Amino acid sequence: MLTALSIRDVVLIEALDLDFGTGLGVLTGETGAGKSILLDSLGLALGARADSGLVRQGASQAVVTASFELTDPTAVATLLGESGLDHDPSEPLTIRRLVKADGGSRAYVNDQPASAGLLRELGGLLVEIHGQHDDRGLLNPRGHRALLDSFGRLDVNAVATAYRKLREADEALAIARSEQETAARDREWLEHAVGELQALAPESGEEAVLAERRATMQRGERIAGELQQIADLLDGSDGALTRLRQAARILERVAEDHPALGEALAALDLALVEGGATQDNIDTAAEALAFDPAALEADEARLFELRGLARKHRVQPDDLADLAETFAARLARIEGGEGTIAQLEAQVSAAESAYVAAAETLSAARSAAAARLDAAVAGELAPLKLDAAKFRTTVESLPRDQWSASGRDRVEFEVSTNPGAPFAPLIKIASGGELSRFILALKVALAEEGGARTLIFDEIDRGVGGAVASAIGERLARLASGTQLLVVTHSPQVAARGAHHLLIAKSHDGLVTRTGVRQLDDAERREEIARMLSGAQITDEARAQAERLLEAA
Repeated sequence: MLTALSIRDVVLIEALDLDFGTGLGVLTGETGAGKSILLDSLGLALGARADSGLVRQGASQAVVTASFELTDPTAVATLLGESGLDHDPSEPLTIRRLVKADGGSRAYVNDQPASAGLLRELGGLLVEIHGQHDDRGLLNPRGHRALLDSFGRLDVNAVATAYRKLREADEALAIARSEQETAARDREWLEHAVGELQALAPESGEEAVLAERRATMQRGERIAGELQQIADLLDGSDGALTRLRQAARILERVAEDHPALGEALAALDLALVEGGATQDNIDTAAEALAFDPAALEADEARLFELRGLARKHRVQPDDLADLAETFAARLARIEGGEGTIAQLEAQVSAAESAYVAAAETLSAARSAAAARLDAAVAGELAPLKLDAAKFRTTVESLPRDQWSASGRDRVEFEVSTNPGAPFAPLIKIASGGELSRFILALKVALAEEGGARTLIFDEIDRGVGGAVASAIGERLARLASGTQLLVVTHSPQVAARGAHHLLIAKSHDGLVTRTGVRQLDDAERREEIARMLSGAQITDEARAQAERLLEAA
């Protein structure tokens, strides 16, 4: 609900602060007093195009601040959250818009910077404005299906679930067919690749094993001669160890002849032990580094094949085994693809049947709700001097490519304004007065079932008077029951129905013209309604008639 509107330096308004309540609020004033400025200011806060021409002459910027109390903050909180803005649901929502005289504008939601686009989305959730040239709201066929569902209190969850499953089945089938077509084109290449990979039979980790074994054998090949030469020097027929053993045997015979000879023998024995250990280590190394030239050649050839095939398929050698399985699976899908596609087609058919069944149930409910809505609107037309007009809600099936989670129906409100005239979309009504009254009739019918948001009607009573104006006032009051409705009106019958009455008037100080708005008390209301009845010269008869209108309301 709109609770307050603050306007600074907009056209003829220098400074204006308004408070609003629930029920029917009426705004009256002489032609040209500035009622449109008030609506333009609110529209600016709700994301309308920022025109520097709105800035009051001599001011640097115009500022409009609108405050709202949210009875159901869920949708607003979701929208603000998706936009990265904070909002405490227990606090009022404040929207502020600044327009500079030299161009450009800024917008804020709860003092957080926001875009004009976000303001427009918020405006769609907070306020519904109906004017003579409105092309949104009830006039937009894109919203008619949701309005009918709300009127009929229809649950679309079953259709939405069936649609999701149908979409999933459709996508799975499309992917399978695409893969089948691609794979069929690549069949010859796949067969060659699978045969090549299966013939090589690569294993994960095989490259590292081959590379290490190859490097070891290459090292053994390089030092094999040196190791043999060392072995010959140590333990050959004329090697060092052989000579040391011969020397040791000689020392054993003479070691007792002198202490130094005994020490020499001990040192020689130690040298023989170390030399033996050296020989053992060299033998161990030689055995470890031993290689078979044929084995080295085989490992090198295998390693080159692995790396070459990996480069060919642009993968790592360790990934060749997985690649072989992938290619084999693709080839298998080609060979068994027709069966898979047949299964997926059956799943699509089953999902489509389930969707159609749910959609048909929803369509039947919509048709029944449409009949009730048509009857409700028809009951509102005659009192609004539209007794020759007819209203109908069309529910038509859409082609498969236009099915959605909301069903397979196109819903549109249509009217025929004269006997024998064909039905046409609501927006095609030529007369602005007729259009406004049709909107009122439809809004009243819809509100009786589903409630309404903050509504604003701009001169809905233009061109009518008497009993029709009284009927409009009565329906506006009924529509405003329990909610908030603001009406810009020239009709005394409508003004008399208001729970709140705001007077818009111009004032002059000799230099500057200003527009002001003030709340009227009971006596002032009677005087304003009398003016609306009689014109500039207010008569006692007009005051009496105004009193009767107020009493009747």
